[in-house]
Amino acid sequence: MNEEVAEQLATKARRRAPAKQVRLKLAYVDFWSAVKYSFVISLCLAVAAVVATALIYLVLLQTGVFDRISGLLSDAAGTQFDIANILGLPQVMGFALICGLLNTVVGTALGGLAAVIYNSLVRALGGFQLGFTSN
Repeated sequence: MNEEVAEQLATKARRRAPAKQVRLKLAYVDFWSAVKYSFVISLCLAVAAVVATALIYLVLLQTGVFDRISGLLSDAAGTQFDIANILGLPQVMGFALICGLLNTVVGTALGGLAAVIYNSLVRALGGFQLGFTSN
């Protein structure tokens, strides 16, 4: 008897259930959720940009690119010129932080604006229809 039950369960497990399809329509995007997600994404991109700026600056400094540019500008101008006074690490990192902050603010505002625009278009056009299947 136990073997019969085991065989029935094994054959039932071998049969594939038919895939079910569901059609859903995206009819509303919550404004504050869009703002929160766009803030987090913008903040992550800003941090990545600041870190990338620091790494690129350090690579350029270690490879001597700034020294060659200073030498080229000194030869062209005829006077001693040091680009490190203009493009020092504090100036470059300050500029990168300001750009990251501005990108975070603009990205957050654009995420909220996109949610408002999508919600107003849904009222007029109906939204996206999405199809899902289960395996």
